[in-house]
Amino acid sequence: MASAGLYAGMQGVEWIALYLALGAFVGFMAGLLGIAGGGILVPWLVSIFTYQGISIGHVVHLALGTSLACMVISSTASIRVHASRGAVVWQAVGGMAPGIILGAFPATQIAANVNPTYIAVFFALFMAVVSGQMLLNWQPKPSQKPVSFHGLMVAGVGIGSISALAAVGGGFLAVAYLGHKNVDIKKAIGTSAAIGFPLAVTGAVGYLISGWSKTLGNPYALGFIDVPAFLAISLASSIAASYGARCSHSLPEAHLKKIFAVISLVLSIKMLVPFVQF
Repeated sequence: MASAGLYAGMQGVEWIALYLALGAFVGFMAGLLGIAGGGILVPWLVSIFTYQGISIGHVVHLALGTSLACMVISSTASIRVHASRGAVVWQAVGGMAPGIILGAFPATQIAANVNPTYIAVFFALFMAVVSGQMLLNWQPKPSQKPVSFHGLMVAGVGIGSISALAAVGGGFLAVAYLGHKNVDIKKAIGTSAAIGFPLAVTGAVGYLISGWSKTLGNPYALGFIDVPAFLAISLASSIAASYGARCSHSLPEAHLKKIFAVISLVLSIKMLVPFVQF
């Protein structure tokens, strides 16, 4: 890890301003599309933390943990707006939440001991799939089978595991799964936002615990959560998420999804740069 002096010196006003701007954009997109925004947040945090001198062996884990911690705040604001419009299927949330917890927590413990290069590659590949889905507007064929508690649990485990390893994908996978089960797109987005809360809490706690002993030399970190980044991004995203959620009920999403997909894909590929040996 970087020395305390170097790291403290990099926490200037310019970085806080960057965190605030990043949080505002991610929060707005989270509310608008029912996705976590990790496709943008994680690559940016990797770049910022690398520039600040954080060890390459911890930078991805710190970005993942911080991103999931930020999701706790942004998802709360987004849930409030979606729920006020009756756009959350609470039965689906109740069925998927236990599975998400069962999948997410063990995944964070595994991720903490995995080579960060592998996680970076997994993140980039998964974001390529997410971006492709958004660009092509692909939707799974509706299922004729009714939603079951067992099916919701299994889906929750898969969503929780993948999202904990990449801090992204929960919203994408949840919306796709609920659409497959014939849930209206507006309600699928609102339900996805609600599902993001237990996922974010479980993932953040998992990365806090798994990184506790590895970041003791960093006065600004709690486990794999960077506190200044978390506070600034959360403040901005909590405000912007409510505006995004309101807009999701009045604005067409097709073009915004494509823009978000292209930006996410480019940043995800950029995330690989520190780990590629030329």
